Amino acid sequence: MSMIQTAAGIESLTLTVTQEIHVGTTLEGTFAALLEQIGPENDTPDGKAMPMKIEPWPGGRWYRDLGDGNGHLWGHVQAIKRPTLLEISGPLFMSYAVVSNVQYRLSEADGGTLIEFHHKALGVIQDDHRQNVGRGWGHILSRVRARAGTDPRGCGSLPDAAACNVDGQGRRRRVRDRGALPDAGAVRRAVCSLWDDCVGRD
Repeated sequence: MSMIQTAAGIESLTLTVTQEIHVGTTLEGTFAALLEQIGPENDTPDGKAMPMKIEPWPGGRWYRDLGDGNGHLWGHVQAIKRPTLLEISGPLFMSYAVVSNVQYRLSEADGGTLIEFHHKALGVIQDDHRQNVGRGWGHILSRVRARAGTDPRGCGSLPDAAACNVDGQGRRRRVRDRGALPDAGAVRRAVCSLWDDCVGRD
């Protein structure tokens, strides 16, 4: 016996999530924090570690590596323009007939960085995913902001020797500690260690 279920309309097959958040650090620091958060530091809204791997180049994979050749492909990098755009296409966490497009668009705003997030999906989307997906994406954005270091004096976790002060209008601004600057090679190697795409370059 077979059964065919017909959807009521196109609205039941689509999903659109739009969110934005302001991060009190530079475009570069925010983009690095984003790659780190959706990669090895990824976790769930309940605080459970769920490390991912992101290959930050066109066609690169975003996936869970469960070891011994096991895992779950979430998508591929469709477009990347450091430090203003990361776009991923694929099924994401939905292992059924669905396709998604996810975009993180970064721009300078109010002395920091504005992240505009968009997730559009088409397919037979389960109700639990439809109801909870916004919470999951919001958690990632909040973790990116925390990881980028928006505390009163921090301007990001990257070792760029930048301190953060607050100006007279209450906005964070970056100031350089000229006496503590590392050499440029050390900074670049630290960034490359996060992105893992600088092998063989001096």
